[in-house]
Amino acid sequence: MARSRYLLFGMLLFAQALWAAPRQLDAYRWDNVARIVAIGDLHGDYDSYLTVLQSAGVVDRRGRWIAGDTHLVQTGDIPDRGPDTRRIIAHMARLGGQAEKRGGQVHNLLGNHEAMNVYGDLRYVSAGEYSAFAGKRAPVLRDRYYKATLEALAASDPEQAAALPADHRAQWDLSHPLGWVEHRFAWDPRWDPKGELFLWTMKTKVAIQLNDLVFVHGGIGSTYCGNSLESMTTMARAALGGGDPDAPGILRDEAGPLWYRGLAGVDPAASTETVDAILGRHGAAHVVIGHTPTDGVIWPRLAGRVIMIDTGISAAYGGHVGWLEVTREGLFAGYRGGRLRLPMDDGQRLEYLDAVIALQPANPALPKRREALRAGTLDAPPANVAPTPAQPLEAAAICGTAR
Repeated sequence: MARSRYLLFGMLLFAQALWAAPRQLDAYRWDNVARIVAIGDLHGDYDSYLTVLQSAGVVDRRGRWIAGDTHLVQTGDIPDRGPDTRRIIAHMARLGGQAEKRGGQVHNLLGNHEAMNVYGDLRYVSAGEYSAFAGKRAPVLRDRYYKATLEALAASDPEQAAALPADHRAQWDLSHPLGWVEHRFAWDPRWDPKGELFLWTMKTKVAIQLNDLVFVHGGIGSTYCGNSLESMTTMARAALGGGDPDAPGILRDEAGPLWYRGLAGVDPAASTETVDAILGRHGAAHVVIGHTPTDGVIWPRLAGRVIMIDTGISAAYGGHVGWLEVTREGLFAGYRGGRLRLPMDDGQRLEYLDAVIALQPANPALPKRREALRAGTLDAPPANVAPTPAQPLEAAAICGTAR
């Protein structure tokens, strides 16, 4: 009899553990995840990236996974503005393997800056980034590429080639620093379809869902409201491998999930009806976004329907350490000085912001945000995003027609 009771007790414990374990529903959705840590844009700053993960209890001092079955989400924009893109991506790849051995997972989402590096928009690549790619053969590779460009020009337009100014090479070198060629081989499939960072980018996803939270880089508006999570990634991967930087589509669409700022309150701001339609489409309660900097605060909008997590982790944006943490106890904002429960009522945001300011007294942008909040401008875009006098609402979405 006693043996039967022990057996029954053991079966109940096993069933309970099985029920509580994370479940992967498909390639884009997970349920019953006990702990989620989400971080926003990193922009090439490895030191700040590691500081965030250490502060959140995800890695130890040597950068090794210590978070058990936690799911880590990085919402895109690892490249540009800083020098450490390759280093961050390499570390996240190692971290993913370590996490899986312990029941956890690392999710990398596609941001507009990953896409830009693939299709060749290099406006924000830093000098340090190119230097990080420059190996011993960098001068030779650059000379070969320069020679190839001259030969191509001479073949297509001999007169223009003959009229090049005496300082053409010097000017060309300024826009093609050492490491530029290696950078293109790594990112651009037209240079190398097996480039390491291109292949890594092709593994990222546009959006995923963990429990009742949808994660995406820029946001989902009425234009893409009817799309499934899978379809957006399928469209993006097709465009990434297409090789035409001028082709319109999901990678460059300002209303698309990589660029859209309407969920962040930027003109045209998404209406509550639009957000509710998006959440209803996916059976979710929250959508978590990066892309639009918040000057150092994990910021909820529309009663927590939207959660903005681009705190400006990179030194290029102030080095503001912050992360979203989701547990069975609720949603929390993590900072160096501590963890705060995220308010799900917009009326509680002033009290929350006061608590954040107490944790970050040296951040001059937060008191300005507080002033705007008290003045009734609840979601004024940060200084580096052009404001509009009146932010018209986007038309309410009708989800069901996919692009």
